Amino acid sequence: MKALQFSVNTPKFIAAKALKPIFGNQVFFKGPVKTTQLVEIPEPKLPTQEWVKIKTSYCGFCGSDLNLMLLHDSPTASPFTSFPCIIGHELVGEIVEKGTEVDGFDIGDRVAVNPDLGCVAREIAPHCKSCASGRPSNCENLARGDLMPGMFLGINSALNGGFAPFLAAHRSQLFKIPQGLSLESAAMTEPVAVALQTVFDNLPQPGDKTLVIGSGVIGNLVIQSIKILSPETRISVIEPAAHAADLALNLGADDIIPFKQVFAKSCDITGAKAYKPMLGDPVLMGGFNRIYDTVGNSSTLNLGMRILAAFGTLSVVGIGKEVKLDLTPMWLKLQTLKGVYGHGMVTHEGRQRHVFDIALEFMLAGKINTNVLVTHTFRLEDYLEMIDVNMNKGKHNAIKTLVSFS
Repeated sequence: MKALQFSVNTPKFIAAKALKPIFGNQVFFKGPVKTTQLVEIPEPKLPTQEWVKIKTSYCGFCGSDLNLMLLHDSPTASPFTSFPCIIGHELVGEIVEKGTEVDGFDIGDRVAVNPDLGCVAREIAPHCKSCASGRPSNCENLARGDLMPGMFLGINSALNGGFAPFLAAHRSQLFKIPQGLSLESAAMTEPVAVALQTVFDNLPQPGDKTLVIGSGVIGNLVIQSIKILSPETRISVIEPAAHAADLALNLGADDIIPFKQVFAKSCDITGAKAYKPMLGDPVLMGGFNRIYDTVGNSSTLNLGMRILAAFGTLSVVGIGKEVKLDLTPMWLKLQTLKGVYGHGMVTHEGRQRHVFDIALEFMLAGKINTNVLVTHTFRLEDYLEMIDVNMNKGKHNAIKTLVSFS
């Protein structure tokens, strides 16, 4: 079967980085050091009787997929990946084969797949502290057990991700798609779960003023999640792309802050006072109580800490290259910088539930609108066009792109 493969090693990494200034991003997709290509692989077999085989219906193209292809990610996470790998972790499909130890699911069931590969999938016992607490995304054993290193489906050389017609998934990764929810909408379950987990982990309190930096897919889903979980919160957004900013307002944001007016507008919204140092940007006393940075570069993180209030929490949702930070605002204002990665169990309406279940419930009820975010659908064979659209979203008015195997 045809599948979209990412592959890199140290010599290729060095060569591609050296050639990029000459050939641009095309060096990653064409020529001898390309990182991404269509390949022929065999259909997957069940690793054990606790696994199922899924026929892929849709797989979403994530910003992290693009960062991987363009070698933007920090090498720090490389011990917890294995290459070559078949990418794609936002996926839904139909069970076509199941092991004898899979209960609660039947052939023909439509499922969303949580891509995490924690202790349960790796058959490690006792479970690590993270897995035992219901957060397998943050498993301590991502490079151990019966599987190759890899945090999730899509960056594990032994298990292909969703940019392939079939894949294998462990029974612990499966969530039934409710009747009435389309497969195309359900393909957004994983990013919706990320956004919900982000807000559950940094939940605004009544009267808080919040800021979302970047209103792409995750940013817009964070906005919708805040409106559901803390409806009295005022939500401001920094987003330079007009089409994404307009969508943010339609989905519940109260203010769009022009980047050139960040400090003045932040003072107007929060009642803070700006102080100008001898060198550098102003720092606010007062400011936003919660900030969700979906970009996560040096510029946005340093800005966020300067306009975050004392005792405020900044959630680092997006991440890519290494960053350089001036930690003075964090030190001065007793701020918390909080990592955001993955999904797991949360307390909602008095009981413990997995955010995948909550995401599916909210989409079915129309509380979270994902249809408006899906702007482009491609065949797998057209992956180069899909990548170009994702590298030029403003030009194409793109938000979320999917590969369809229908």
